[in-house]
Amino acid sequence: MSEEQYYSASHCKYLTQYHIIWCPKFRFSVLQKGADDKLKNILAGICNQYGYEIKALEVMPDHIHIFVDCPQTVAPCDIARTLKSISAVEMFKVFPQLK
Repeated sequence: MSEEQYYSASHCKYLTQYHIIWCPKFRFSVLQKGADDKLKNILAGICNQYGYEIKALEVMPDHIHIFVDCPQTVAPCDIARTLKSISAVEMFKVFPQLK
């Protein structure tokens, strides 16, 4: 990897990236017919707000893959919790039939 890809903090250089996968309840195929595009926009907005950089994002009908680059101070469980909780609330507002 080249030196430009690493981030610098006061006493270290780092590159923290996580591949997070999750699925809807009971792995139902509900992320289709426009819901997938809306979810991509919601996830992009959340990542922008929290300072995460999306390297790759794929929304399948029954699961989501996201590869994010984040600051070193953020735990992977915090990233997953943030993405899942906020996106669920926003998706239920737009698509109430998903409940």
